[in-house]
Amino acid sequence: MSTPTIDTLPHARTGAGPGDTGRLLVKCRDVPGVVSATSTFLRDVGANIVDLAQHSTEQTGGTFFQRTTFHLPGLSAAVDQLAKRFQADVAGRFGMSFRLVEADKPQRVAILVSKTDHCVLDLLWRNRRGELPMDVAMVISNHPQLAEEVRPFGVPFFHVPAAKDNRAEAEQRMLELLRGNVDLVVLARYMQIITPEFLEGVGCPLINIHHSFLPAFIGAAPYQKAKERGVKLVGATAHYVTADLDEGPIIEQDVVRVDHRQSTADLVRLGADVERAVLSRAVRWHLEDRVVRHDGTTVVF
Repeated sequence: MSTPTIDTLPHARTGAGPGDTGRLLVKCRDVPGVVSATSTFLRDVGANIVDLAQHSTEQTGGTFFQRTTFHLPGLSAAVDQLAKRFQADVAGRFGMSFRLVEADKPQRVAILVSKTDHCVLDLLWRNRRGELPMDVAMVISNHPQLAEEVRPFGVPFFHVPAAKDNRAEAEQRMLELLRGNVDLVVLARYMQIITPEFLEGVGCPLINIHHSFLPAFIGAAPYQKAKERGVKLVGATAHYVTADLDEGPIIEQDVVRVDHRQSTADLVRLGADVERAVLSRAVRWHLEDRVVRHDGTTVVF
């Protein structure tokens, strides 16, 4: 039996199967006709638009972003051809960068962690419950303590000792594990510096989580420092990792109000709650192709 192509896909078949839902994310200069060209292309190949969101940075002449979810019977067998045809018919004409994928195909994710467990266990728990559409390929830690906590989730755990004096060796070992095997790396309280060489070599985006006290309470014991200063908000920030580790494009943030009655231990507990929620939302939005990076910021649909 021959493999179906876009030209031979039935246009009137009803019912959705695995791989029948696709997502198209585009970014280009905002010019007249972009929305029409994209929608016409999907119509011509027999797709039905299920959801569409768009944004332009200016009323005229800005940068245009669009996220489209569509249904197309037989997409799984023809997604590569569809992407090539979109490049030839639309993207090339408008100078677009784009991502066209099967929405039902989970991304492969690696989680990096040190000793603090609340973020990694939350991600694994949400994934097991079906809340995060991903395949967790591995957990890597520079400490062995969390191996037994990760084990019940059936995820491979790799202990790669890392410190200032062996950073290059540790990153090389991690790159051997990660390169070509994952689509996303999540730093779930991984307390090591990520070097530009690692970022260049890993070949996929990285998402980090940290408390929003930075940079005011940088360094050790930030919650103790926050308590001493009488903070009124505890928060967290999830962002993409760049060479400036804590200054990458922000994906999500949140806060919880506190007052003088909370102890340092209370602030730590509340901070962990916020970190879990913020990181899980950021990871989910990335997996659902809702985030587009633009210069130093993001557009989140």
